[in-house]
Amino acid sequence: MILATDLDGTFLSGNPDDRARLYQLINAHPGIRLVFVTGRGLEAVMPLLSDPGIPEPEYIICDVGATVIDGATLQPVSELLEQIEQNWPGEFPIVQAMEKFENIRRQEVPQTRRCSWFCERDAVTDEVRQIAKDLGCDLLYSSNYYLDFLPKGANKGATLSRLVSFMEEHPDDVLCAGDTLNDLPMLDGTFKGVCVGGSEQSLLEATEKNAWILHTEEPGCGGILEAMSHFGFLGPQGVAHEGFDDTERGTSDLVMVYHRLPYEEVREKGKVRRQPHSSPNGILPTLLSFFGDGTRGAWIAWSIDDGTEEPFVTHTSVDKEAYPNLICSRVPLLKEDVDIFYKRFSKEAFWPMLHTFWERAEFREDHWEVFCEVNRKFAEKAAEEAAEGALVWIHDYNLWMVPAYLRERRPDLKIAFFHHTHFPSADIFNVVPWRREIVGSLLQCDYVGFHIPRQVENFVDVVRGVMPFQVQERQPCAPRFLTYGCAAGLGEMTTEIETTHRTIRLGAHPVGLDIDRMKQALDSRAYRKQKRLLEEDVGVKGDGQVILSVERLDYTKGVLPKLLAFEKMLDAHPDMLNEVTLVIICVPAAQEIKVYQELVADIEQAVGRINGRFAQVGWTPIRYYYRGFPMQQLTAFYERADVMWITPLRDGLNLVAKEFVAIQGLTEGAGRLVLSEFTGAAAELHGALLTNPHDLHDLAERCYQGLVMTPSEAATRIRLLYDIVTYHDIRRWGAEFIAGARNEEKKPEPSEMDALITPA
Repeated sequence: MILATDLDGTFLSGNPDDRARLYQLINAHPGIRLVFVTGRGLEAVMPLLSDPGIPEPEYIICDVGATVIDGATLQPVSELLEQIEQNWPGEFPIVQAMEKFENIRRQEVPQTRRCSWFCERDAVTDEVRQIAKDLGCDLLYSSNYYLDFLPKGANKGATLSRLVSFMEEHPDDVLCAGDTLNDLPMLDGTFKGVCVGGSEQSLLEATEKNAWILHTEEPGCGGILEAMSHFGFLGPQGVAHEGFDDTERGTSDLVMVYHRLPYEEVREKGKVRRQPHSSPNGILPTLLSFFGDGTRGAWIAWSIDDGTEEPFVTHTSVDKEAYPNLICSRVPLLKEDVDIFYKRFSKEAFWPMLHTFWERAEFREDHWEVFCEVNRKFAEKAAEEAAEGALVWIHDYNLWMVPAYLRERRPDLKIAFFHHTHFPSADIFNVVPWRREIVGSLLQCDYVGFHIPRQVENFVDVVRGVMPFQVQERQPCAPRFLTYGCAAGLGEMTTEIETTHRTIRLGAHPVGLDIDRMKQALDSRAYRKQKRLLEEDVGVKGDGQVILSVERLDYTKGVLPKLLAFEKMLDAHPDMLNEVTLVIICVPAAQEIKVYQELVADIEQAVGRINGRFAQVGWTPIRYYYRGFPMQQLTAFYERADVMWITPLRDGLNLVAKEFVAIQGLTEGAGRLVLSEFTGAAAELHGALLTNPHDLHDLAERCYQGLVMTPSEAATRIRLLYDIVTYHDIRRWGAEFIAGARNEEKKPEPSEMDALITPA
């Protein structure tokens, strides 16, 4: 069958359950060919095409029948537009002729081969009709408000008839749906049709004696479903077609969707052994803590299915004693899919774009297809595990499309998404070929969180270019965040927007630290051993100072500019020679990612050249470690550093800065934090010395400022920073995010977290 449907008041209306049922039926049933027939112009239809919850039409009839578009390519169907175009006098003769009527106001909406106005019925005079006749146009007045000039013979019904013939379908296999008088030409009895509940009275009166036109009580999609059954479309099964998704509800009240398993998997002799993470980051224990009170939950993550695990175990426990009602639901992926989805596509396409290095991004359609398929598998798992009305918390950009696929299957769920990386401005994000699909997916969420307000506003600006929305709520960023004091600052942020079908709440939640983990590191034997080694090995004479840099190997981290700035500082301040040592810890990237090999060579070459220029007997200006250190050992570096020099060119947050502050505070140190103003942490960490990593002079001078800072000022700054880091710790981060996802007015204390995960 062909379903030819108006949009506003029809296909986009009805109760949510009916909309979900109809949309799923269209997506699942191979025999349904969808055609949008609307008064909107193409530009006004395009936002709907970005909504993954709405089925993609095969064709679109726009402008009340004056335009026909291929739904896949969004290109005009020239075979059907030639005659329409010949009968169109053009926009400007019509506009010029109508300028005299002060009581007729032109619609300010995108239009093609159509001119539209707002007016009362009595404004449509004989003079107006004569103008239309003289120009060779048809005149259409509908809903007691809308006046349209159209090409002669162009309307929804005539254009649809030509399209049905073009599609080589029989008129008996067409169902038309509408609700206003401008839908009458396709509801004249040529095709079977339905006037959905709430239709314009004049349309009902014009079609009441037509046996092929059904009038329903149910509005929108509910009326369309009723008509499909009434006229016997889709065979004996009708709308109960076997492809309709009726996902069985799970039992989990909280579903965590995270690419990383909550334990490590070690494969030995064809068997998989599971063990706690040897060095878990602070986020994993925090997310697990939400299940600590026995809450029924599921953790969705991928695991490689290499054929050695027979059969593949889909469900495992995580820790039966600590989390008795938490199961891990494993998504089986081939190693090739993991390489494409995570290690190649995410890192080669999205990672550089997110960090504003768009020119490095490589976009491949075949990789995008794998990315979407993996996201679909995550969504299917989440849909299977979630109880009615459960909260599903999705993490980070490599799972961007999960909300779209999940909302389609489970419209009852609360869906929350946290973006762990930086989110760029619209001029950067819009280079992504699939930006509409990605934004449309994120707008299926009830709540979307980012680290800082600037990233929230960047997202809002991207949405602005994809679909219309209304800002419902805004709030000041101070005092929690810097406003105009750094590149990442902002004075006010959007906290709620409303699209045609959904209200989306937004929040800024910088990830915090696990302070207990920091304390445990200071109590460890590995810390004490590393502290002794540093005292012997740093190579600084007397009371010389240590500048510390801890970065993961990545072009976004600004290691090369830092080295050049250090060289510049030594040139500008020769008093620092033999008195200061730069310790760089550069953590290697994953072995499978090869894009960083050239960067490693450049860094090593710069280190060698600078050391060659300035080294003296007993003093080497740069100590370079191309390796990672466990937290216990890294803690000793944090404690020893006089200046922590963190200079990413762009970073979503930067937890290293917070780790340094925590250790300095716990050990009653007075270290100075010199921080790039292009990190998310810069907007939160009042008291840091902010620097512009794109300016070598500023990099050098802020570092020098940190080195010569008075002890009293350094102590004041670190106390302020330590208070921020300890108050806004990782547990508070989790509690506040859950509160935002649940739309709680009161921001909870960490001890209140357990009460938040029971579905409303």
